[in-house]
Amino acid sequence: MSGAEPAPAPEAPRIIAVANQKGGVGKTTTSINLGAALAELGRSVLILDLDPQGNASTGLGIPTEARQKHAWDLLSGDATPSELAQPTTTPRLSVIPATQDLASADVDLVDDPQRARRIAAAFTQDRGDWDVVFIDCPPSLNLLTINAMAAAESVLVPLQCEFFAMEGLTQLLGTVKEIRRVLNPRLRVEGVVLTMYDRRNNLSDLVAQDVREALGREVYRTVIPRNVRLSEAPSHALPVIAYQSGSTGAMAYRALAREFMERADAGVAAA
Repeated sequence: MSGAEPAPAPEAPRIIAVANQKGGVGKTTTSINLGAALAELGRSVLILDLDPQGNASTGLGIPTEARQKHAWDLLSGDATPSELAQPTTTPRLSVIPATQDLASADVDLVDDPQRARRIAAAFTQDRGDWDVVFIDCPPSLNLLTINAMAAAESVLVPLQCEFFAMEGLTQLLGTVKEIRRVLNPRLRVEGVVLTMYDRRNNLSDLVAQDVREALGREVYRTVIPRNVRLSEAPSHALPVIAYQSGSTGAMAYRALAREFMERADAGVAAA
């Protein structure tokens, strides 16, 4: 025996659920583009697409026929995160793609008493070599979203600058508290990202003001604007920083990535 010190265990990645129970708020757009911007800054990022629609997978260039191994294999325990992760055209950015198989998760796992902890168990056994894992959740509170929150250390909330935004946010924050109580006591709110901001629309200003008054430092300074290039990028299977690097959408997500890292370095997050 050489007596050499054993190699240290790999550091666990930060796992962040990107969630909002309301659809159409920029959740998948934020998962893709914040992940890509962090990768551009040198971080190793994995996006776990947990939405049966698979929009994050499509937006990152993984066609349906290339999804023989996918997120359901993670939930079922048939494969590890490292075995399922696929590279994208963005260096240091990988994705575990989704298929419609996820849609029946509530039924398929109904008899498993540990069904809500499947993803947490998978990442406990295989930490991979990622710095950050974003879990793109479906726009509903079902077993998939519960699994994501049970595995995550925090929840990142994209919030559209539109009427009724606060109502949906209140519901989501209630869900986070309940998950923290019954499943994951360490879960916290990473922050709220204001999306779809339209400077020509007074409503956007009013919503942003209301949210900041209600939540204070939980809200990121960076605001994501409505931007044509952001809308076009998924149809080209690219993050916006690769599709149109100089667009306002790309610059906004780069700014968000820098703020995200600043918060992480400072330990700033909501309770």
